[in-house]
Amino acid sequence: MPEPALPRRQRPAYRRRLRSRIILSFLLLGFGLTSLFAFATQWTRSRVENALVEDLMNRNIAEAARNFQEDPSNPQFAVDQIRAFVYTPEKFESVRLNRPEWHALPDGIHRLSGRNPDGTPFVYKLAVRKTPDAWFFLAYDMTRASRGDAQFNRAIFGSVVLFTLFSLLVGWWAASRVMSPVTELARRLRRSGRSSEPEALAAHFAEDEVGELAKALDDYAERLTDVVKRDREFNADVSHELRTPLAVIRGASELLLAKPDMDEKTRVRLQRIQRAEQNCTDLISALLLLSRNERGHGAADVGRLAEQLLDAHRGQLGGKPLMLRLDGAPGQVIVDAPDAAVTVALSNLIGNAVKYTQQGEVIVRLGRNAVDVIDSGPGLSAEDAARLFERGYRGSHAEHTQGGGIGLSIVRRLCALYGWRVRVVPGTEKGVVATLTFGN
Repeated sequence: MPEPALPRRQRPAYRRRLRSRIILSFLLLGFGLTSLFAFATQWTRSRVENALVEDLMNRNIAEAARNFQEDPSNPQFAVDQIRAFVYTPEKFESVRLNRPEWHALPDGIHRLSGRNPDGTPFVYKLAVRKTPDAWFFLAYDMTRASRGDAQFNRAIFGSVVLFTLFSLLVGWWAASRVMSPVTELARRLRRSGRSSEPEALAAHFAEDEVGELAKALDDYAERLTDVVKRDREFNADVSHELRTPLAVIRGASELLLAKPDMDEKTRVRLQRIQRAEQNCTDLISALLLLSRNERGHGAADVGRLAEQLLDAHRGQLGGKPLMLRLDGAPGQVIVDAPDAAVTVALSNLIGNAVKYTQQGEVIVRLGRNAVDVIDSGPGLSAEDAARLFERGYRGSHAEHTQGGGIGLSIVRRLCALYGWRVRVVPGTEKGVVATLTFGN
């Protein structure tokens, strides 16, 4: 339903803080670079180690084949602390029986792993070369190297964690240094905003990006102060210039109404002039409060003001078959606000109900700290309900009526100023129900 003000969409605090984003950027950068370096180091070390081991084994197995050709009587040998095995054709079957995992391997270098009978793990590389004359196997124990790899990986992981924490500290320090002048600018700007004359900011900052921002803010504050000053002067001048002729109209109408020999038609017209003068005075007072954004205080009797407004509208019905009545009594609802502010808000709600209701009744019902204006008019469309409080918007039933569509926007602004709530919804069967709630 339409409300006087819509809450701004809240964003999570972590998305709004530039300091947090700087720290997070340093953290992610440090973690990413350290992880990439660790991966590259591990990959390079593994490649180089494998290349060296395989080159050593290829050279050794070639040497074993050459030695066997020179002296077939010595089929087993050891080269550079590598266990070497040579099997002649009559022993090929023993390989299948005793070392089945070796029997099916093709020529090349293979990595084998498993567990010993005592449960300890083993890893070794096996170089295989099979010829019709002999099968050559070189076994290079990699168990100790695997343990070294595990230790190296733990060291690499620790380095990643350490440098990530270091990046976090650097990011925290850098964010504090970078954000310090920005925070100081925000503090001074916030303090300056509490006074009517804003403080110059640029003099407190160096000639850098923050200093340029301070200069731009000074320029903007100066121009904004000039606009506000001109606006206040204009409002004060308009209020003074309008109140003077209104006071003359009030005095003249009161003098004329005091004459005893006045005919009834003239008296009705003078009373109408008097009510119009009072409406203008109340509207000027309310608009001044809105322009200054200040709350006036008082003890407005909502029932009494509603009764006066209904009496005023009864005199303007012009024969329209419409009954206006007050459901409640004066003194039932008292609001801490000037009569003018409450009168303007109620006058717009009651005036709209009378304007759009051609026959039936308009009821002003006083409740607990609230007032309802209920009419039996044509109702409220979905578009009207969504745009009713927009400035300049006139409803779908306003074709032949007067008005600029700013009455309800004034009501909305008064509600925002005083903390009231206004709601306009379709009636149960027909018409519209406008509810003005005072306070929370």
